[in-house]
Amino acid sequence: MAGLGRKVFTAGEVLTAANVNGYSMDQSIMVFADSAARTTAIGTPTAGMISYLADVDTYQAYGTAWADLVPAATVTTLTNSTATAYTVASADSGNYLRFTGSSAVITVGTATAFASGDQVQVIDAGGGLTIVAGAGVTFQGNGVAGTALTATLGAQYEAVAILAVAADTYTIIGNVTLA
Repeated sequence: MAGLGRKVFTAGEVLTAANVNGYSMDQSIMVFADSAARTTAIGTPTAGMISYLADVDTYQAYGTAWADLVPAATVTTLTNSTATAYTVASADSGNYLRFTGSSAVITVGTATAFASGDQVQVIDAGGGLTIVAGAGVTFQGNGVAGTALTATLGAQYEAVAILAVAADTYTIIGNVTLA
């Protein structure tokens, strides 16, 4: 049953089951421990129902299926590293990598496996950082594209974004020279 809208009840008015269902239950946010508990409690959901799932801390609405109302939050972390060699991993997507050692070499390889649209921010705090395209990876940036390229950042404290535009193809955004 879809919600009946909004109603202001008057003192002494009889509260029927239809009123409870149409004005209250079908217009509330139902709280469940998890999706299994929701499925058990709601045999046949109807369009417009909204639930909160405590185990995954998310709100979902029912249309033809349950779907998140708000996209999952992207956790952004800052990782400070003194490493002089680092390979970007899929877990680095959406995060900041700050390298404090001088002459650090960052590799983006096929194992990085970012999906199109994924990116990582790289900060050169130590000076002399370079980003290397591993075998099978294409870099694009500042009018240059190709494989086996190296991106050299313009200066210490520069930051660049490494953006996946296709499988194993990355655009380097920022003050870099690709060669």
